[in-house]
Amino acid sequence: MLMTRRRIVTLALAGGLLIGTSAAAPLSAADESELANALRAGGFVILVRHGATFPDQADTDPFHPDNIAAQRNLNDKGKALAKAFGEGLRQIGAPVGNVYTSLFNRAYETAVLAGFTNIEKTADITEGGLVVSPNENNRRAEALRKMLGATPKPGTNTVIITHKPNIVDALGKDWFDVKEGEASIFRPENGSYHLVARVQMDEWPRLAAVK
Repeated sequence: MLMTRRRIVTLALAGGLLIGTSAAAPLSAADESELANALRAGGFVILVRHGATFPDQADTDPFHPDNIAAQRNLNDKGKALAKAFGEGLRQIGAPVGNVYTSLFNRAYETAVLAGFTNIEKTADITEGGLVVSPNENNRRAEALRKMLGATPKPGTNTVIITHKPNIVDALGKDWFDVKEGEASIFRPENGSYHLVARVQMDEWPRLAAVK
């Protein structure tokens, strides 16, 4: 028997159901309302790939993440949508507690422009690429999975801003199409985590407007 998307999202928000990649499709208005109401109560982990960047830039000095000029950075669209993302959460009334970002500026700047506080940079979710060992990349993938399974502070949502390689390494090939700025929203439960929805960064203002 096939379930409606609204029924699937409702069950996922109630806990215990992994939606999978079907949540990458646009949410209906009913789904958006359900999700917004749930986010207001807190208890979710919002995993975000950093905002849109300049495609002609590269990380040419990856051993020194403080060297911002030698990195791929947010473009104007990425900056504008990062602001809209944070404003959307505030309009929804979704409380944000701890915020974790990569050491690279494009992730940290996404958090800053969103207006978040309590931002902590960590190597655990920093893109390693070819400059760290396979063992270290595996360690970072496991660290991200543990963060997704960690219950947020009561009445808050946790935000994690990282990179596509980290997301794919931690969650698998179903996230190979994860876009810049895309958020995957998880409900932690008993050290594990269940996907509730995937939301594009330009969808947050519309999500905030749903009653």
